[in-house]
Amino acid sequence: MPSGGPLSHLRVLDFTQRLAGPYGTQMLGDMGADIIKLEPPGGDPTHKTPPHYVQGESTYYLSFNRNKRSIIVDLKKPEARDVVRRLIAKSDVMIENNRPGAMARLGLAYDDLKKDFPSLVYCSISGFGQTGPDAQRGALDPIVQAMAGVMSLTGERGGRSTRAGIPVGDICAGMYAAFGVLAALLRREKTGLGDFVDISMLDVQVAMLGYQAAVYLQSGEVPGLQGRTHDSYALSYCVTARDGVDVMIAANGQKPFEALSKLIDRADLIEDARFRTPQDRNRNKIELRAEIDKGCLTVASADIIACLHGVGAPAAVINSIDRAFAEPQVLHRDMLLELHGAGAGDIARVAGDPVKLTEAPRECYDYPPHAGEHTCAVLKELCGYDDAAIEALVKLGAVLIEPVAERTQEF
Repeated sequence: MPSGGPLSHLRVLDFTQRLAGPYGTQMLGDMGADIIKLEPPGGDPTHKTPPHYVQGESTYYLSFNRNKRSIIVDLKKPEARDVVRRLIAKSDVMIENNRPGAMARLGLAYDDLKKDFPSLVYCSISGFGQTGPDAQRGALDPIVQAMAGVMSLTGERGGRSTRAGIPVGDICAGMYAAFGVLAALLRREKTGLGDFVDISMLDVQVAMLGYQAAVYLQSGEVPGLQGRTHDSYALSYCVTARDGVDVMIAANGQKPFEALSKLIDRADLIEDARFRTPQDRNRNKIELRAEIDKGCLTVASADIIACLHGVGAPAAVINSIDRAFAEPQVLHRDMLLELHGAGAGDIARVAGDPVKLTEAPRECYDYPPHAGEHTCAVLKELCGYDDAAIEALVKLGAVLIEPVAERTQEF
């Protein structure tokens, strides 16, 4: 249930599954919105995504579904669609991530609803958007990373393209969805009218190309694999220390460059005409990195980091995930979150909420719901059904209080 956060006055009907949509609705739930997750008869497929589980729930599912209530509806049943319309009447936002046209076939597209619910903010997340030649194609995170050119930038120089190690296509689409919904809600405050928010995973990945897109669009030069270096800054790259530890450095300013040169016993680099200014160093970055690489192999990683930190320059070890979650700063910022469920052993450890509100901090995060856990409670609270009416809906198969054994892929 909402915990008094800045969005605690809002209710969101969440028809999403898998990752992009659930991540976006989880963001809204973290800010206090009442998220009602409507699952198909088989439940969101990620309840059972391998390989790791907590009390039968996949860690994949647990990562993206906190602060929600779950009901199961079979939208193929007319009675279920009546239930949904009752829920819409009590909601501010509706979010879905089916292929374009799927909700229209059920009579639940934005155009089907806006006359009866003019203040509804309706968000659709899809691989390629609601319009265009590829609108009906299916998409997954690696597909949009590939199609947008993101993979062409990811990987060691001279090697092969690879996808990012985290699902940036899904996660960032969910983030943009939450942002778009909030923008539509702010507009509604002025006009009283809702809106349709169309989020394409491909659009989001293209937008995130940022300055790499500008490089091509302005110069015609096609950027390639970026590896562990930076085209614009000679000494923003990864070095290997004497102890075999890889360290990301940013020694581009004059003081950091001089401090690092002295640390590796190469003060001569400071007076070398090729490296005197940042512009010189960038023009001759290949030669400079070769000298810095050799020098860093003679000193410990801790000394490299201390040296650069001492002159106000960034540097960090390339952590594995276990080391990242042992970082004092990560722990101090509550980025390791423990979710406690009702049952013995229901403790899910997940990545925390990065949005910190000083005047409205969230102190407790709800354990992700089991499929159908709140079906009866939500139907009573929001739809006004009594026990007999709910039992009748269950007999018709319009709603379920627990998923069927065969989990479906989509509504």
